[in-house]
Amino acid sequence: MPDYIYLLENRLSADQQHALRQLREVAREAGAILFLTGDAVRDLTSGHAVRDLQVAVHGNALKLKKPIEKLGGKVWGDDEASRTLYLCYPGTVRVDLVSTHRTEYPKPGKPIYHPASILDDLRRRDFTVNAMAISLNEGSYGLLMDPLNGAADIEARTLRLVSNYGFLEEPTLLIRATRYRTRLGWELDPRTQARYDNAREEGVIEHLSAHARSFELEQIGHEDDGLRVLKALEADGWMKELFPAWTSAKADEEKLKALHELAVELLVQGVHADMSAAQMQLLTAKLASKDLAALKKQLVRPGFVEEWNSLDALAAGFSKVLLDKKNQTPSALFKLFTSYDPEAVLWLGFTATTAAVKERYEQFLKVWPEAMQRIPHALMQEMRITPELPAYNDIVHQIFLELINGHLTTPEEMRAFLEPHSPPAPPPQITIKRSRAKRAEKIKERTFDDDEAEEPAGEDEDLDDIGGDDEDIGMPIPKIDLEVDEADEDAGEEEGEVDEEEPAPAKRGKKEAASAKGGKTAAAAPAKVTKEATAKPAKEAAKPVVAKAQKEEKAQPAAKSKPEVKAAGKPAQAAKAKPVPVVKAKPAPPAKKAASAKAAHAAKPAHKKVPAKPAAKAAVKAKAKPAPKAKPAPVKKPAAKHAKAASKPAPKKATKVAKKR
Repeated sequence: MPDYIYLLENRLSADQQHALRQLREVAREAGAILFLTGDAVRDLTSGHAVRDLQVAVHGNALKLKKPIEKLGGKVWGDDEASRTLYLCYPGTVRVDLVSTHRTEYPKPGKPIYHPASILDDLRRRDFTVNAMAISLNEGSYGLLMDPLNGAADIEARTLRLVSNYGFLEEPTLLIRATRYRTRLGWELDPRTQARYDNAREEGVIEHLSAHARSFELEQIGHEDDGLRVLKALEADGWMKELFPAWTSAKADEEKLKALHELAVELLVQGVHADMSAAQMQLLTAKLASKDLAALKKQLVRPGFVEEWNSLDALAAGFSKVLLDKKNQTPSALFKLFTSYDPEAVLWLGFTATTAAVKERYEQFLKVWPEAMQRIPHALMQEMRITPELPAYNDIVHQIFLELINGHLTTPEEMRAFLEPHSPPAPPPQITIKRSRAKRAEKIKERTFDDDEAEEPAGEDEDLDDIGGDDEDIGMPIPKIDLEVDEADEDAGEEEGEVDEEEPAPAKRGKKEAASAKGGKTAAAAPAKVTKEATAKPAKEAAKPVVAKAQKEEKAQPAAKSKPEVKAAGKPAQAAKAKPVPVVKAKPAPPAKKAASAKAAHAAKPAHKKVPAKPAAKAAVKAKAKPAPKAKPAPVKKPAAKHAKAASKPAPKKATKVAKKR
């Protein structure tokens, strides 16, 4: 659904908006409420050009006649029965001010009017597309009222009767249906078409009232293409009922075509002329004077007849002003064309015979518009004169007037003319420069945040190391679970190695790889435990982990050279056995723990390219946290079998693990 406030502000011309403001002011003073209805709402919704305005007022519209005339409106006629005023505002804006009412038809074509609300007024309309209203009152401005769903028929481009007996009660709807169908190009609803054919066959048009006849005769002249509508009415046989002497043969088709072309050219230059009076003059150009006079008497608006009769006088007055010596400059002539009565400008341009008048029209329509192409929009943009400025249109108009006067021929003159209108330059943008130290701090902060995000992986690694220390206690574990656990522990060690960022483990990895190559001798030959690994006091467990790691680095080469005796009696796979669930935590002798850790490290196969985590870290952590005491698992195999398993070469085990991966 369109926004009708926007349509009222943008689709109506400036003169039409002025007329509505005047009526709203009059209604506010009188305490009445107004609604825009009829053809205007239909044209706003459908996108057609709004030609005439119809305003419905609660109360008696005839009482507003004097206030309207005080504010500049002209009363072209009235209808006492329906309490309607036919108004004309500056710019030839025709407005029908109608009192809201409902109708009764005791006989066809003989309506009786009763005051009613706006909803009842909409329900007595002719077609649903015309039974819509827009509020013009404070607090509800722009509100649409559509009780009969006329918007759907507008979208479908269909004309549908409001009442099933519309053609029978009001025969003028037959003529109106032909006129709307010709103007809009819409079709009748199937049921409406059937009722139209039935009413036409029954001869309901004989009951046409005099007021309806006068209204429909004048509407032919107000159509955009009056000759086309006249031919359509003549084809359907309705002109015989309206005015038999008036036919399409009485019109001057060639001059009508020229009049329409001139009206379009004037419209492009900003002259909005109403062609109604001029068009009626040409539509009845070949009509006898007697018939013409009779036709003028039948029209519903006497004010329109006066305008029709005064066309020649208006054109003569404009010709006199146009040839005046005061208006000889191009800029003065242009202002005169755009500010004078549009209907006089149209009729003089159509009927002019003087060479001087034709020359001025030629300049206005053909020559001066070319100056619009020489307006320096690029220079204006450079000088910050943009359409956002309130006075932008006035500046462009002033440049145009100077150009048609022959001024501003050089870029220097143009720049000098635009300089007073150029707004001041905006202040330079302030940029805050940050030093490299601040940037480095931000980079460090981001790195620190990334390290914090990786902490959970490090915690898992520490848990794996603790589990490895528990294995070193020497508890035998069934061989069935060893193969699966080896793969799991290797995956955990890889995650720990990726997360590790300290440079020290990389150096130890080389030594560890070298010792792993001799895995056979390390597993078969027993060694003595070094004094440095066994004689460490228990007080060092409370010191920081980093200090312990540094001390263990110094002690590790000697420990690796002489493997412990316990490693010979323990299977090589036991170094990677799954940790037993922790039940209680009790401190264990430090010497035994260190020896177990060294033996596990010596028995570990070297099948990875990535350096493994040093055994020193596991040893340090084992000392930092007391080893938990767990219940020993039941021994399923004798010690001799373990010795056989220890004698197996380590490289073969590495191959088996690699296959599982």
